[in-house]
Amino acid sequence: MRTLIISDIHANLAAFEAVLSDAGSFDRVWCLGDVVGYGPDPNECITLLRQQPGLRCIMGNHDAALMGFIDLNAFNDQAARAVTIQSELLSQESRNFLELLDIVYEEGEISFAHGSPRDPIWEYVVSSRIAQENFSAFRTQICLVGHSHIPSIFIENPHGRPTILTPQNADRWRSDQRFILNPGSVGQPRDRNPKAAYVIWDDQEDTWLFKRVAYDIESVQQRILALGIPSRHASRLSQGI
Repeated sequence: MRTLIISDIHANLAAFEAVLSDAGSFDRVWCLGDVVGYGPDPNECITLLRQQPGLRCIMGNHDAALMGFIDLNAFNDQAARAVTIQSELLSQESRNFLELLDIVYEEGEISFAHGSPRDPIWEYVVSSRIAQENFSAFRTQICLVGHSHIPSIFIENPHGRPTILTPQNADRWRSDQRFILNPGSVGQPRDRNPKAAYVIWDDQEDTWLFKRVAYDIESVQQRILALGIPSRHASRLSQGI
């Protein structure tokens, strides 16, 4: 079975469509949260996501904020402004979808959390210290996370800090050790590579394939600005930061 693993679509329909086209055939989709936030297409992204086979999606911090589950004061002014604008755009059908998303989830030997296992909404797993502190927070072999927008793997080390890998396009990886894996961001990468990021897990080969794909960034930037979403969310798309 081939599983498409995505995170942080952030209402960027062009990037999401590019990922679906580039991924080829897959049997199911796992989304690690933040379907909305920053971009111009919250309803369209939710609609397209709901059409995907075997969908399992968890809640991210922007999803939670848009639903009023967390205070907008927890965000910087520009991110909060984007959430406020998207709240005015969101359909009731989209609200119904976001409202029922799980915070955490387990599928066999794989755990899902948007931020981290111990703090699923807010914590960023971006260092060996934070990763080390989180391995005791999940019982499965694997934990999939998003939130940082950076493709990465943290491999448990029983004798010290985890090993950190930063996979590039077309890198294929497998391991029998426990690890935390981040597929990167579909709609707003922050590893200085503006291409949309995703992972394909082949459970027969037990391989994790990291992929990047280009999309029409300029058209997305124009629509962000037309909605009055802060320009920072447009400009950073072309820089991958």
